[in-house]
Amino acid sequence: METVKKEKKDRVLSIRNLNISFKTAYGVVKAIRGVRLDLFKGETIAIVGESGSGKSVTVKTILGILDSNGIIDDGSIIFNYTDENGEKQSVDLVQMSQKEIRYQFCGKRIAMVFQDPMTSLDPTMTVGKQIMQPMIYHLNLSKKEAKLKAIELLDEVGIDQPEKRFKQYPHELSGGMRQRVVIAIALSCNPEILICDEPTTALDVTIQAKILELIKSIQKKNNISVIYITHDLGVVAKVADYVAVMYAGRIIEKGNINEIFYDPRHPYTWGLLSSMPDTDTKSRRLFTIPGSPPNLLEKIKGDAFAVRNPYALNIDFKEEPPMYDVGGQHRVASWLCDPRAPKAEIPVDLKERIEKMKKEATVYE
Repeated sequence: METVKKEKKDRVLSIRNLNISFKTAYGVVKAIRGVRLDLFKGETIAIVGESGSGKSVTVKTILGILDSNGIIDDGSIIFNYTDENGEKQSVDLVQMSQKEIRYQFCGKRIAMVFQDPMTSLDPTMTVGKQIMQPMIYHLNLSKKEAKLKAIELLDEVGIDQPEKRFKQYPHELSGGMRQRVVIAIALSCNPEILICDEPTTALDVTIQAKILELIKSIQKKNNISVIYITHDLGVVAKVADYVAVMYAGRIIEKGNINEIFYDPRHPYTWGLLSSMPDTDTKSRRLFTIPGSPPNLLEKIKGDAFAVRNPYALNIDFKEEPPMYDVGGQHRVASWLCDPRAPKAEIPVDLKERIEKMKKEATVYE
């Protein structure tokens, strides 16, 4: 697993103290609680966690597609980019209306690949026309120029006979080809940030690997910054430079790929890593994290993970832990990282799995 030295990179996105709530018929849901995250040029960040942890809400805010009942209570999202004149610009997306974000940045400078291509492609329009649209709208290309560029993009994302596919409709293509079309649309305006929301969920295993390699090669070629939203740690291990683990609307552990996979510190991260399927495991049962995530309609007292945490301390039920610096880029929101806390040993099975992952990594280096 390779890591990126962030200090030599330009910061593209800077999220600070982001708090988001939703007004519902049952009350106010505190969906995002103090999220802080940086994305650097050419870097891949993976945001992982269970369903409902706040991963998708965070990126929807970046794109200006937050649901109508969503409210940004506090925080900033600073987007740094280079304009058409080659000058560096900086803007706080939180201070802009969702309409302004979609008009100025969405699809042009910040693009997204959704998990199900059939819901993001228009079944009544040809593939080519759907790729052409953002280029005509954002880049002011003529239809002839946009068509040539669209065919080039179809070829770039690995679709054979691009001229033929250009004229076809989504239902005439396979699932893998449809996802490649979605990637081509996302790349059509040369974005600086590409957000991938579970981009391989609807695909079979062999196609998944090809799509991940495709995104990785295009990222390297164009020096794009990528954000992956996923619950699949197998995907994270293949693509990420940096990992942010979310739980109940908060980032509870973050660090580079080696720090998270080889030296996890939060019991929730231990649970996520332990629950990864492993053909060589000695146990016949797949590990699961006990209990359920908290109800965010109710005020959380202490650590949101406390009731599911077998290593919980008394203070976990009283006060929310701060974010501890445990070295390098590694940050952990757990009272177990406090110098006064008793030593909590990583589970034996997980320790063995980590040693195995380290050995496998040296084989492929």
